[in-house]
Amino acid sequence: MSRAFDSTHEAASSAFDPGVVDHLVLAGWAGRNQAAVEAHIRELELLGTPRPTRTPVFYRVAASLLTSGDSIEVVGNETSGEVEFVLVSRDDGLWVGLGSDHTDRGLERTSVALSKQLCAKVVAPTLWRLDDLAEHWDDIALRSWAHRGARREPYQDGSLGAILQPRRLLDMYADCGRPLGVGGALFSGTIATIHDIAPADEFEMELHDPVLNRRLHHRYRIIMLPVNA
Repeated sequence: MSRAFDSTHEAASSAFDPGVVDHLVLAGWAGRNQAAVEAHIRELELLGTPRPTRTPVFYRVAASLLTSGDSIEVVGNETSGEVEFVLVSRDDGLWVGLGSDHTDRGLERTSVALSKQLCAKVVAPTLWRLDDLAEHWDDIALRSWAHRGARREPYQDGSLGAILQPRRLLDMYADCGRPLGVGGALFSGTIATIHDIAPADEFEMELHDPVLNRRLHHRYRIIMLPVNA
């Protein structure tokens, strides 16, 4: 159920420069509902991805992978995006963004950690202040679409209520190593796909806040490079 928002308080948004991030972390299998987590694990198992030894898991990747561009280049035709919320730690507090943990599904069958390093991680160029969302966090929609040729197909459709809450994720990451300090960004992990996990020509994603009536939205093109030049 949506909760009332104090109209006397102006919700904040801010431009996001991926270049300021120096510590990038990707969470995986971070759902609140264990049945949904298991469903996503089975989705990936069908592609040959090994089952994780624990959930959630955290992968530290190169911060230089982060981009807000409208296209990325990948090797081969076995990559795909997945929509996630992104926590960004700045001097002025915690902010929330929209991202896609684009992943090489072929390499994922051999090493999930290496597959995460191979593709750019795409983010929308705007952030929302986390404190403005806390009272209605679970009501915020998380969606994506796959563009294939002239078709725009729903790919994922859920809400932030399906994923572990931000401060819980941060606490769990801190328990695994160093805390996410200023300059850090953490991808939340994703929700299950509506159909099969599959490549696309373009990937579109959205966070929709029905209480504050605003959206974060981004779309990017996937340029497939040949495996052999």
